[in-house]
Amino acid sequence: MAESHTHSPINTQLGSKPLSNKRVLLGISAGIAAYKTPDLVRKLTELGAEVEVILTRNADQFVAPLALQAVSGRSVHNYAMTAESESGMGHIDLARWADVVLIAPATANTIARLCQGNADELLTTVCVATQAPLAVAPAMNQQMWQNAATQANMETLAKRGTFILGPDSGEQACGEVGPGRMLQPVDIAQRLAAHFQTGSLAGKNVMITAGPTWEAIDPVRGITNHSSGLMGYALAQAASEAGAKVTLVSGPTNLPFPERVTPVKVVSALEMHEAVLSNIEEQDVFIGVAAVADYRPVDSAEQKIKKNADTMTINMVKNPDILADVAAHDKRPLCVGFAAETNNVVDYARGKLERKKLDMIAANHVGNSETGFGTADNAITLITQDSVTELPKQNKYALARTLINEIATYLAKQS
Repeated sequence: MAESHTHSPINTQLGSKPLSNKRVLLGISAGIAAYKTPDLVRKLTELGAEVEVILTRNADQFVAPLALQAVSGRSVHNYAMTAESESGMGHIDLARWADVVLIAPATANTIARLCQGNADELLTTVCVATQAPLAVAPAMNQQMWQNAATQANMETLAKRGTFILGPDSGEQACGEVGPGRMLQPVDIAQRLAAHFQTGSLAGKNVMITAGPTWEAIDPVRGITNHSSGLMGYALAQAASEAGAKVTLVSGPTNLPFPERVTPVKVVSALEMHEAVLSNIEEQDVFIGVAAVADYRPVDSAEQKIKKNADTMTINMVKNPDILADVAAHDKRPLCVGFAAETNNVVDYARGKLERKKLDMIAANHVGNSETGFGTADNAITLITQDSVTELPKQNKYALARTLINEIATYLAKQS
């Protein structure tokens, strides 16, 4: 079962981060190869992964927790399930957090305990509790590796769908030569990355605006609209799932921010404009989904306006056009707009595409009970300079994934 290998430097250029938005829970068992794990953490993070580390009993005799904390940027978990650990990121939280549990080095003892389904310390308990796939990088003396019990255990893990990384063959710390060495960190990281399907937006920065804006008339009243923010939030989640680093600039909504998304909360159109333009140079894609108020009151009263006269006049001034300003930026990203219309949807959307010099625009019909604001479903007509694509009515989260795929395909063609 020995494998030959060659080393190659990890490519960390933009778009070459196949572990973007992937959460790797690294379990380190008590073997001499544990001294290589700070480098393994570094290699995983270079490929875009977030890494949490669990040390088994006595693993800290082979690698310093402080070194692992320094390269991961996170506290290191030890073998014990204490009251303190369970009140923070306990075993269930860790089990749910992980996209993959990687055990490297995986000693003969740890492999045997995995086969038995032991839950006698934090790492093995997480392995029993998680739905994430398991990957192991065996590391042990060549005779231990070739032992019949170890081989039977490896076969059991493989039948259960465990991803086996190695081992390598060569000179070992004990002075013997043979199979059993842990693969080099660069090889483990690259093979783990290859095991995941690369996201269509891996390594890209995507900014999305969502929700309504609130333009204050006085401290208790304001001008807003019916946007729930659901379409923008669904797109943020879909872009994150596609591997992008997502910034979600949101007006007031009742929705929780998706995981793995950088949240930016704003209220007014001016605040949204500032939040977007202050960070637009870092973005590869901008998707303007928010229903931004076209106008705002010239003056907002400092105190609540009392009801006196039968009529009231509010002087309004035009808000800055966020989408147009992004599209006109010297370092503009790919610009995708949304056009929420009640009639002549395609014609109005095409006019907006050309007027604001956008790359794409998603037109949707609002003001009805089936699609648009406040509904669970939506339908979109996606328009570019050269094409019109109908995305039929479906759940907004499913529609968001389809739209993100269309955007990623368009982006790839521009590269």
